[in-house]
Amino acid sequence: MFAFFSGYLFWYPVIMSLFWITGSLLFYFRRERKEPLPLKESPLVSLLVPCYNEEETVRETIAHLLNLNYPNYEIIMINDGSTDGTAVVAKELALKHKNVRFIDLQKNSGKANALYLGLLASRGEFLVCIDSDALLDKNALLYMIPHFTTEHNGERVGAVTGNPRVRNRSSLLARMQLVEYASIIGSIKRTQRVLGKIMTVSGVIVAFRKKALMDVGLWDRDMITEDIAVTWKLQKRFWDVRYEPNAICWMLVPETIRGIWNQRVRWAQGGVEVLLRHWDIFLDWRQRRLYLIYIEQLCSILWSVLWVIFTFLVLFNTAVTANIFNLFTLFSCILSVICILQFFISIALDSKYDKKMKKYYFWAAWYPVLYWYMNTLVVVRAIPKAIFRKKGTFAIWESPDRGVKGNIGA
Repeated sequence: MFAFFSGYLFWYPVIMSLFWITGSLLFYFRRERKEPLPLKESPLVSLLVPCYNEEETVRETIAHLLNLNYPNYEIIMINDGSTDGTAVVAKELALKHKNVRFIDLQKNSGKANALYLGLLASRGEFLVCIDSDALLDKNALLYMIPHFTTEHNGERVGAVTGNPRVRNRSSLLARMQLVEYASIIGSIKRTQRVLGKIMTVSGVIVAFRKKALMDVGLWDRDMITEDIAVTWKLQKRFWDVRYEPNAICWMLVPETIRGIWNQRVRWAQGGVEVLLRHWDIFLDWRQRRLYLIYIEQLCSILWSVLWVIFTFLVLFNTAVTANIFNLFTLFSCILSVICILQFFISIALDSKYDKKMKKYYFWAAWYPVLYWYMNTLVVVRAIPKAIFRKKGTFAIWESPDRGVKGNIGA
């Protein structure tokens, strides 16, 4: 049994890393290097901006949204019971700009509920949801909206997820996340798109077809991560979810250990909640394309748990420390090399959208040292939170660590 689990600890990440590398290259050569889909029509798009305690950031976000290279859109700000001056700023912006509207909720009921009410107030057939601390690239809609049109076989496209880029880069933690978004998250999105199913859209920037959202009952307001949950609901109803790397959105990431920990526990908890809710896909053969995504998530959770267990064995079990330590050291070295290779290829692909990406390759070396251990502990913490969380209540949000704002592409 020890040999099986130790072998799993080694071979799972090696195989998956090579899998993500291969998938990324396939996506690049088959789709990404081609010319983006042309925009032949400009349907009304409703931009939904849910806000919670974003007094310092939302003004900049709206300023960027008002200067998009797209002729037909409206902006709807939803203040979700903020305790700072967000409502005042939002009302001021709505009075100043005719295509900006404002919904003021007195009670914090969560991002999913804010989006739900924003959809009810929207006039567009297509919705673009963007975080209130993010800056949307002026050409993003030109790349996302064509996916929905009939001339690009978009009749069954329910969502198009964009390409989040890190804009605060002054700290070690921020730079590691910059590399992570390119090499880990970007690689996974590309590969999963090749497979035809995606684990989750990016909550910071995603476009939806309103008809598709209505078909699946909108967002689950009791799920801790509304973006993961709605992705699965759409795909279970056979709506297509696509990834558009040209749709850039600049975001702020946490720059403290506590901020990153809280964010990643929330993400991991949301992933576990989705697996618990959608296990029934295995009862329907038509859902077989989701099987691989589901199983890979389970394998990832198992690997994280085993990694924590083996780490404690190395540290505290002197009777077997020598045997485990030798294997542990060998595995860690090989995995680090594979990880760095994945970083190199992914950063090369993403440098098309961020010209200064390559200079941050050095920071990739820190990722296996710090993030692997934190991410495994995050999963272990998230499992009981997901299992024992009270069901049927609104999943409210808290003010996150937004880090230190930086210039785009700095």
